[in-house]
Amino acid sequence: MKKGDLIGITCSSSKMDLQAAEYARGVLTSWGYRVHLGITVGTSFHNFSAPDELRLEELQDMLDDPEIKAIIFGRGGYGMVCIIDKLDFTYFRKHPKWLCGYSDITTLHAHVQRRLGIATIHSMMCSGITPDTIDNEYVHSLANVLKGKTYRYTVTPHPLNREGKASGALVGGNLSILSNLSGTPSQINTKGKILVLEDIGEYRYNVDRMMYNLKRAGWLDKLAGLVVGAFTDGKETNTPFGQTEYEIISNLVKEYEYPVCFGFPVGHQDANYSLKLGVPHELKVGAKAVIGLI
Repeated sequence: MKKGDLIGITCSSSKMDLQAAEYARGVLTSWGYRVHLGITVGTSFHNFSAPDELRLEELQDMLDDPEIKAIIFGRGGYGMVCIIDKLDFTYFRKHPKWLCGYSDITTLHAHVQRRLGIATIHSMMCSGITPDTIDNEYVHSLANVLKGKTYRYTVTPHPLNREGKASGALVGGNLSILSNLSGTPSQINTKGKILVLEDIGEYRYNVDRMMYNLKRAGWLDKLAGLVVGAFTDGKETNTPFGQTEYEIISNLVKEYEYPVCFGFPVGHQDANYSLKLGVPHELKVGAKAVIGLI
């Protein structure tokens, strides 16, 4: 993107506070962009920002607007699946623009990659750009990706890592969303890809169940590599499940040979790097060296 380009902000899922969105708009403006706040920003309809019809109309308008060069979603939550099959990507296919977000926006990322093969950005949303985060490297990573800069992210090795090297397009996002996309027209083809997973607020037995869903549906067996991000605010029933989220995932992929990286800074936390999905990456997992996602 270039200075002066227009960014659209919309809330296609859950509601977002207007003041928080206006702060994010100020930050994006300071990066040199023009910013348009949609009418779904700062509004409320139960848990959603607006009724399905209005959220659909605004996202469709932004997809079709030739002046808008990127769409940064206000927040995730729930709601994208309600409108995804009604979106028309005819103009977007011919004139792609960056779609930036994570969590519930995983539905859109997966659909676009499966149906169109167009790159998107797994990144923090406007809700993650706050006075407390404005100067951190993760907010800066979004600025750098929008500018077209290449990146090399590193992280301290985790004891459950499996060493190795892999290359392939990066796909994935929120585990619960991906699990619910199994068997739909939005299910990603993961063969030869590097899959990234993260989640928040899930019972550990449910993480196990969702991972079995991916395994039985063939998501895991032909991967080039696996990157496991944050699993924040995990829950237990009265009887503990007996494994952490990372142990659950590690046990379910132990029969495969591809490299696995745990603890990558992506997910529902401040440490959330921006990643271009649908774009080739290299993953290097070493015993003593840091891990790079390039």
